[in-house]
Amino acid sequence: MIIVKCTRSYVHCFWPNRHFVPNLTIGAPVIESLRKHSKAYLDCHLMVTNPLDYVEPLANAGASGFTFHAEVSKENWQELVQRIKAKGMKPGVALKPGTPIEEVYPLIEAENPVEMVLVMTVEPGFGGQKFMPEMMDKVRILRKKYPLLDIEVDGGLGPSTIDTAASAGANCIVAGSSVFGAAEPAKVISLMRNRVQEAQ
Repeated sequence: MIIVKCTRSYVHCFWPNRHFVPNLTIGAPVIESLRKHSKAYLDCHLMVTNPLDYVEPLANAGASGFTFHAEVSKENWQELVQRIKAKGMKPGVALKPGTPIEEVYPLIEAENPVEMVLVMTVEPGFGGQKFMPEMMDKVRILRKKYPLLDIEVDGGLGPSTIDTAASAGANCIVAGSSVFGAAEPAKVISLMRNRVQEAQ
């Protein structure tokens, strides 16, 4: 996955387990290998039921960002955010399409807040799904309520959907299939980056 953000290069790595979503992708060894060859921001999106267990391994591997799901972290998110920051990573929280946006407000407004919200624009776990434009209402609400917050969108993003996401207020765009399936991936990345910059 590639994240298009105006200020830096990102690599988005999602790490599901078979409890939260049914498939597995990459983990700490891949992050460690990437870190040896890149200074890019390594954004790790964990679709797991036990994110606390992964803070140390991902930090040690060289992860830059650690995004956990609001749906599985309600009882210990304060401890989780504290541990993520203590390990030098940027904490983020993700929410599935069916999760109300209000679920993340306490995490953004806390004394020790998350620094990014990831709005899933598909059901998590599988690539190549169709973008859900109705999720942009969540992005608009977040942008209005928290003007300086990093807002990331993930799922079905590409040249045909980037304007919808950027105009809603998303400033971090995760794109997988539309980049890696393109004849010229660099042009797709550049186009999306430019559209986000123009919308800001």
